[in-house]
Amino acid sequence: MTLLTRIVFGGASLLLLLLALGLVFLGVGDALRAVVSPDHSGVDALLDVLGYVIVAIAVFDVAKYLFEEEVQRDKEKRSAAEARRSLTKFLSTIVIAVFLEALVVVFKTAREDVSQLIYPTALLVAAVVVLVGLGVYQRFSAAVEQKVGAEDEAADREDAARDHRPARRKPTGSPPA
Repeated sequence: MTLLTRIVFGGASLLLLLLALGLVFLGVGDALRAVVSPDHSGVDALLDVLGYVIVAIAVFDVAKYLFEEEVQRDKEKRSAAEARRSLTKFLSTIVIAVFLEALVVVFKTAREDVSQLIYPTALLVAAVVVLVGLGVYQRFSAAVEQKVGAEDEAADREDAARDHRPARRKPTGSPPA
């Protein structure tokens, strides 16, 4: 990976981290204003803060993922198992965030306008579809991982053998007299 690519991904990670922090501060600020103002409900303010924090955690995890996978990683080549684990971890975080956000929206919508519950329900269905898709991906990639994994291990052994060849030994016997 080139230095420029690492700098770009590092900058994107930093920007996402700052945006996640901004969301948390924005949510806390809104909650404090709602507590002081007699016009707002405390429950609504807490649900808003919860929504902000959920999104902030998801954004933070994306920033962390980008930093760990694209900035810190020394090698470009990945095994099938590494790629599957990285993608699974990333998508799991997104799915959890979508589920939590959908639950927050369900609670808010149920308090305000029950006729609008179709939208948070659609969000829950979308999260389930992504989760099922992730399960299908895991299932199909297992067979490929076994096949490609054996090939990757053989290539890694060849690379290690080529890079770490033992030095030629000099004869250890005493010189002839």
